[in-house]
Amino acid sequence: MIHTLTGNLLAEHTLRFDDWTAGRTQRASADAFQVGGKGINVARMLHRLDTPVTALCFAGGATGQECTDWLARQGWPFQAFATAAATRLGLVVRAPGRPETTFLGPDVAPDANAVAACVAFLQKQNPGDTLALCGSFPGWSSEAFAPLRELAGDWAARGRLVADTYGPPLAELVRHPVNLIKINRHEFDGLFPESERPQAIAARLDAAGERWPVRTWIVTDGPHAVWFKDARLAPCSAQPPRVEEVSATGSGDVVFASVLHARSERGATLAEAVEFALPYGAANAASEGVADFPLNHPVKRGS
Repeated sequence: MIHTLTGNLLAEHTLRFDDWTAGRTQRASADAFQVGGKGINVARMLHRLDTPVTALCFAGGATGQECTDWLARQGWPFQAFATAAATRLGLVVRAPGRPETTFLGPDVAPDANAVAACVAFLQKQNPGDTLALCGSFPGWSSEAFAPLRELAGDWAARGRLVADTYGPPLAELVRHPVNLIKINRHEFDGLFPESERPQAIAARLDAAGERWPVRTWIVTDGPHAVWFKDARLAPCSAQPPRVEEVSATGSGDVVFASVLHARSERGATLAEAVEFALPYGAANAASEGVADFPLNHPVKRGS
């Protein structure tokens, strides 16, 4: 079982316009609602790949209730931990021939009671389960998060922690033997002082292996080459299939989920898992939604 923990849930509304102009009042031609957040996206893709998964999140207020109602209709297990503050809002604006535009509300940190409830839930899970920390975690460095930080260290020591995160959580997690960290190029660059960032990514992956006890690294870079490394493998790269991008939102999450599936359910090597995952990430970028493309989407290596 994989438990994906979303630290910054999103109540996301999409408005579709025939066209729109800034500074004017305009009427949408269609609207839709979905729950966003990296861990939710990862859970959606894992569920589609028939991987046992539970989506964990913090939810509060009327927007949080809207999110949990939506999650209850999806057909895969989830557990929402109630927090006092309302879940943040998001707005996606789409129009034919126009770049997709996303507006995000202010980050919302869960309160101490919500964090404690999350920790209590995870402490009851099977020792062989995997915890995936996903996205941003507002309040991570606060006292309220101390129990979760300690628990994350325990799961890492058992080899059962994976992460796709950034900011304070990433800075802390690299000091633990995390089984897999998947981040994008910008986040990877931020781990190094500016004087080292011009170095080739392969050299910095080797340096990361020497500085930190993280067991496996995957570094994505949009449509550009993905780099990866573990203790047995020198830094390698793979090129995602080329597609006409419709919406890149969630494509990295789809790659992360697909790698986790390939490793846990197929016994794939790291290189095999990346090879398996990249066409799914490309298929996601070629569609409007997140993890709702046909699994037989006709993207091919090098196409």
